[in-house]
Amino acid sequence: MRPNLFPDLPSRKSLEMFSIYILTHNEEIDIAGCIESALLSDDIIVVDSCSSDRTVEIASRYPVRIVEHAFESHGKQRTWMLQSVPALYEWVYILEADERMTPALFAECLQAIQSQEQIGYYVAERVIFMNRWIRRSTQYPRYQMRLFRKDRVWFTDYGHTEREVCDGPTGFLKETYPHYTCSKGLSRWIEKHNRYSTNEAAETLRQMEKGSVNWRHLFFGSSEVERRRALKDLSQRLPFRPLLRFCYMYFLLGGFLDGQAGFAWCTLQAFYEYLILLKVWEMKHSPVPISNQQTAPKAESAVDSAAVISGP
Repeated sequence: MRPNLFPDLPSRKSLEMFSIYILTHNEEIDIAGCIESALLSDDIIVVDSCSSDRTVEIASRYPVRIVEHAFESHGKQRTWMLQSVPALYEWVYILEADERMTPALFAECLQAIQSQEQIGYYVAERVIFMNRWIRRSTQYPRYQMRLFRKDRVWFTDYGHTEREVCDGPTGFLKETYPHYTCSKGLSRWIEKHNRYSTNEAAETLRQMEKGSVNWRHLFFGSSEVERRRALKDLSQRLPFRPLLRFCYMYFLLGGFLDGQAGFAWCTLQAFYEYLILLKVWEMKHSPVPISNQQTAPKAESAVDSAAVISGP
C-alpha cells in the first residue's frame, strides 16, 4: 500500500471544482506563468522531476503543493502522480509548464465535470512557435487527455511520450490551451527532440516487428485521436518519411499559410523524422546499444524517491 504523502490533507470530494497537476523539470522560465494561469483552481500540485534550476524555488512563492519524484518515463510519472499524490477533488487536470490554462477553458472544464456521462475529456492544443499560432501544419485540432476523474484514468508509455487508458466513456472540449513549445529556445527544443527520437526509433522498431495498422480507425475512426494514432502507425512503415512529412505538413495541411514560422516548423519536424530514421538504422546495425538519457535521473524506487517539498 502506498503511503499518504500528505497525511493532513482533508478528504474533500466535489463536482464543483477540479485540482490541477503541473509537471515540471528545469522549468524556471515557464513555471511562474503556468502557475499564475492555473490559480483559478484552489488546489494546484506541482510534481517536479528533481529540477536542478530554480523551478522549485519559484513555485514555492505561490500557494501550491510541491512534490519531487525522480523521473522514469512520461507514462510512469503520470501514473505514479495519480496514485500517490492526493488531490482535493475527484476531477483533475494535467498541465505542463510550457502550457497555460485559460479562463474560457477553465469555465468549460467546470461545466463539463457536472456531467456524469463521461469520465474524461480531451482538450486540443494551440502550438505557439516564433510568437505565432501554428494552426495548420500542427494538425490542429490535436487532442490530449487532460481533464478526467482521477480514479478512472492511468497512463502507459508509448514512444517518447505516453498514452492514456480510460475506464469509461470520454468526450471532447471545445476550448483549447496555448502550448509554447519553443519557449526555452531552439537549443533546448533540439536537445529534447534528440532524446525523444531515441524512444521513437525504438517504438518504430517494435511497431515494425509486432504492430499493425488499424485501417478501420485510419479511415473511419470515431475521433481525431483514433485517426491520428492510426496515421502514425502507417507513417512508420512509409519510405522517405522525412520528405513525406514535410510535404504533408507544408503543402497538404497548408503549412505554407503559416508564413515563416510555418516553414520553420515543418522543416524542424522533417529533421526530427530523419533523426528517428537514422537511429532506427543505428539500432539495427550498431553493436553498441544507444543510450537514452532521460530528462531526469531514473528513480531507484517509485515510492522512496518521492519527497514533499512544500505546501500552502
